[in-house]
Amino acid sequence: MTQTSASAWQFTDSRGQLALAATRPSRIAAYIQAGATLWDHGLRPLGIFGSHHDGPHPDRAKSGRLPLDGLTYYGAGASLDPDEVLASGADLLVAVSYGGGAVYGMEPDAAKRLEEQIPVVVIDVGQGRSLSEVRENFAALAASLGGAEPPEADHRLADAQAKLKSLVSAETPAIVALSPASATEAHLARPHAWPDLRALTALGVPLLAPPPEGGANWATVRWEAAAALAPRIVLADVRANAAPLDPSLLGASRRGDGVRVLPWNPELPASSTAHTGFFDGIAEALTG
Repeated sequence: MTQTSASAWQFTDSRGQLALAATRPSRIAAYIQAGATLWDHGLRPLGIFGSHHDGPHPDRAKSGRLPLDGLTYYGAGASLDPDEVLASGADLLVAVSYGGGAVYGMEPDAAKRLEEQIPVVVIDVGQGRSLSEVRENFAALAASLGGAEPPEADHRLADAQAKLKSLVSAETPAIVALSPASATEAHLARPHAWPDLRALTALGVPLLAPPPEGGANWATVRWEAAAALAPRIVLADVRANAAPLDPSLLGASRRGDGVRVLPWNPELPASSTAHTGFFDGIAEALTG
């Protein structure tokens, strides 16, 4: 992923496609996760858009530290009008993909319309990429646009990872990651399918795997089946499309013990700063 001279800008994205502009773009329209990531690198997007799961307002759980005041929200999914993005003066679209190169969060025709008019960069954040690879790809894009995280951000991330790894032992309780679906069902995350969960596994943190039946990323089960896994620590999806979690559904009161519930954003900003917070949160749960 590259940048050329100040007189011309180019960047090769996760699809292997080259985005070109006569000058470095500065008015960026971005998927909300990408916009939050760019903000951590000192770049404020012009506007953001959400996914098909989102509604008429930005999902605050996804936006990280990105200030939303004064930021244009283009909508999400089928409600996104590509002509509104173009009318706002955007000179670059930064999107994410979960594999295959498809732009996540908007209709294919809308993505095609935008790519005909302005440069489009797509960063793959799916299960085919490691957490560090996603982070490094966004850092390279930010650098090409004149942004960077503070120099100490990488050091803090390395320290957080080392601390978490040092806390893992044979007695470390296994963690389950889930997205509450309703009062009767939960979506249990497959650890191998999510870059952040794979990063935990690489550090030795034990994660509980759901039954093999179901989709590539989730297994949908009744709460009784989730409780049967007897998790002591739960990473619970806090995005707006997830139902609120009632810890009693995990059977904690019947077992006479406690379940530590941590907020989990499967669309965490892909920055050293955000990833440090993620690892620090797991470390705190293990020590608590």
